[in-house]
Amino acid sequence: MTNEGASTIAARRTRGISQSLGVILLLALTICLASIVAVGAGAWSLEPASPTATFELSADSNHSTIEITHLTGDPIDVETLSVTISIDGTTLAAQPPVPFVGASGFDGAPDGPFNARSDSTWTAGERAGVSIAETNSPTLTAGDSVTVTLAVDGQWTMTLETTAR
Repeated sequence: MTNEGASTIAARRTRGISQSLGVILLLALTICLASIVAVGAGAWSLEPASPTATFELSADSNHSTIEITHLTGDPIDVETLSVTISIDGTTLAAQPPVPFVGASGFDGAPDGPFNARSDSTWTAGERAGVSIAETNSPTLTAGDSVTVTLAVDGQWTMTLETTAR
């Protein structure tokens, strides 16, 4: 066999390797891209987004009332809401089981959407309030720091703070 014939055979073998190597590289690239897409798709959450809202808190020691005003944002389903009230860092012995009508630790029925007889959707512009009974502790006095924590579905949380007047 001449040198010319040997180089032709070597060239054919090299081209065959190049085609195989190209297929393997394309296959590896496809697998990498599929993995990236699968990880990205898995990171997407199918759970609904948490509500976004702004509230204002006020506390009146003369009437032992706490009022929360929904200023702006998404409506809140009060039936999925939990409210925790603290006075000077101490959590009230009895918490408001919103929505409710008459509960231990609170006087009368609450105002607004906290009342079980009202619409359960708390929308912007609505005010909700509770009157703390003398049997609940600690009691509310002027100058006390009042903290109210709102949680929806046990997840989304907002903490509001004010000083009782």
